[in-house]
Amino acid sequence: MTRNNSVITTLLFLLLSVTTAGCSQKDDSQAAAATADTKPAPMAQHEQRAGHDAAPELAGTSWRLVKIMEMDDSVDEPEDRSLYTLQFGEDGRAAMRADCNRGTGAWTSESPGQLVFGPIASTGAMCPPESLSDKYLAQFGWVRSYVMENGRVFLATMADGAIIEFEPAPASE
Repeated sequence: MTRNNSVITTLLFLLLSVTTAGCSQKDDSQAAAATADTKPAPMAQHEQRAGHDAAPELAGTSWRLVKIMEMDDSVDEPEDRSLYTLQFGEDGRAAMRADCNRGTGAWTSESPGQLVFGPIASTGAMCPPESLSDKYLAQFGWVRSYVMENGRVFLATMADGAIIEFEPAPASE
């Protein structure tokens, strides 16, 4: 990773850390439970139905994965970005393409910059060995915030584990 990318990544992590610092105690207890179980805590039914009014810029948009940047400076980039997509439905549902698999789940945003996905149901096809399918789909259960910058969206996972960068998907995808 170049020095410039390291600086940008560090600044994004700091910004997202400040954004997520205002999370409620309920989010903290979910995070603690998730850490204890090493699995993301499932959302309650009423949380899955909650609105997405705090993120109107996400509703109805489609994105392609650019890269997954982890705190250990590892970066995973798909060879074909069109195989890794994310669509935010107007109805609070999200749809993902993950190489040879598909996923779907709820998304909510209760405050600006905050983003949480409900459990993601996905197909379980065996993708090629170089596929990012499993890694990509696993990220959504940990997402807690987002930032839009220069026409891209950056999702941050809890405990600053990863930043997932997306670019707008062409209308044909």
